[in-house]
Amino acid sequence: MLFTTLRSRIIVTGLMIAGSVAYLVPRQVTLRERDPNTGQMRDVVERRVPLKLGLDLQGGMHLALELDQSKRVSANPADDIDKALQVLRKRIDEFGVQEPLIQKQGDDRIVVELAGITDPNRAKQIVQRSAFLEFRITDRSQALDKALPAMDRALARLGVTAGPGVRAAQPSAVQQLLQGDTVTKPEADTTPVAGGALSSLIQPGAIPGEYVVEENAVARVDSLLTLPEVRALFPRDYEYRWAAAPVGQGAKLYRRLYVLEDRPIVTGENLEDAREELDPLTNGPIVTFQLTRAGARKFGEGTGRNVGNYMAIVLDDRVQGTPPVIQERIERRGQITLTGKTLQEARDLALTLRAGALPVPLKIVEERQVGASLGRDSIRGGITAGLVGTLLVIAIMVAIYRLSGVLAVVALGLYMLFALGALAMVEATLTLPGIAGFVLSIGIAVDANVLIFERIREELLVGKTVRLAIEEGFKHAMNAIVDSNVSTVLTALFLFQFGTGPVKGFAVTLIIGILASMVTAVFVTRTLYMIWLDRRPAMQTLSI
Repeated sequence: MLFTTLRSRIIVTGLMIAGSVAYLVPRQVTLRERDPNTGQMRDVVERRVPLKLGLDLQGGMHLALELDQSKRVSANPADDIDKALQVLRKRIDEFGVQEPLIQKQGDDRIVVELAGITDPNRAKQIVQRSAFLEFRITDRSQALDKALPAMDRALARLGVTAGPGVRAAQPSAVQQLLQGDTVTKPEADTTPVAGGALSSLIQPGAIPGEYVVEENAVARVDSLLTLPEVRALFPRDYEYRWAAAPVGQGAKLYRRLYVLEDRPIVTGENLEDAREELDPLTNGPIVTFQLTRAGARKFGEGTGRNVGNYMAIVLDDRVQGTPPVIQERIERRGQITLTGKTLQEARDLALTLRAGALPVPLKIVEERQVGASLGRDSIRGGITAGLVGTLLVIAIMVAIYRLSGVLAVVALGLYMLFALGALAMVEATLTLPGIAGFVLSIGIAVDANVLIFERIREELLVGKTVRLAIEEGFKHAMNAIVDSNVSTVLTALFLFQFGTGPVKGFAVTLIIGILASMVTAVFVTRTLYMIWLDRRPAMQTLSI
């Protein structure tokens, strides 16, 4: 029969000890990553600890997210929540957070817990960014110029003017701005503008479909363009989008407004890959992308029809950079220039593009920060509870079962080593409920020993020898041990399947603790008895 000899049992126990120690020793891992300052690849040595701490122990961020119906109406909210869940998991996996919790809560909410986050704002941007990418051709027909007089008349009928404190940008200065010249702007005129409300605020830009608005008038222009009476007069088959960032000229800021075809050539759904890089000519950050075969075919056809025209790259309804002119047919590869951005921002954009776009934007409805000091208090309290519980178990076992109790204490020490080694092997994250589960399993670990010792004592009372009493005690106690532990494991499995993050942590440590306790109580304790009997073969009594 397997493991019947003392030698084989000692070898197996030694291997389990060595394996547990190996998993519990911190190790160094060499990773290849891109330097955020130079953009060059470098080797980074990272120290990996055996047991990762959860949000409640090392601090981090808790976010509750819901679909933002104010930005985009969802036809099927339940389906969109499921899709958003998949996208968020891909993003956060690439973000590099260890053991994140991302799960659906109810039918309309997603809970995200990120442990050890050092840059909460960056994490929120990655989680919330829609990453909806489009490539659109700018208007070549000056459709907005032709529609502005009718829009102004509609606003006049409504009694709407440009408003006080808003002055049209000087055309000459705007043209110089777009041409890159440096000029000295005159002092701003705050006299109310009479006449047209929109034509006085929107000035032509340097390329077809481009217009310029002073930054302090952007909100005003946007609100006027969204009025139903004005929106009805907007050129058919066209939409407008604002630039992602303003541009400066002297002491003033301007925002570009683009009129684009309402049908994109391709969207981010056709994206296959995206990577951050440094432009070899400007040394600025860019994101290079690659389209799928179907996307490349559509992109090639669309760009081939529009050679000589300008193509805007629209991300989350904002035009990125200045639309480039299409010099020739573009197939599968392209790039997004991120003027004024850092390489880290380019990396985050590439990450979100690879993970895919959210079906509907998400809004944060609950946000909590968990401090590391709270985690230290929790760890200290958990360790204290574990030590007190363990010492009480040791004292009771030794006081009641004497020598056998000492053997049980030795097995308990190995149980703690095996349980922690198993947690490290499966890369479990230790949470406060997990610590509670581990402390609870310490008591369960000696419960099997109690059953065995009581059976041995009964066998000794009927006059059996020590060796035979030990064999019979282990044999007859096995059914009760298996029944009690299996029922507890089944309960823990239900907790793991249907519970939330902290409850799952409790279930994992409890299951691993129970399995380790069965190994130590049945296998290790029996091995210790065999060692003791091997040293004293003529022993007539057992201190139990």
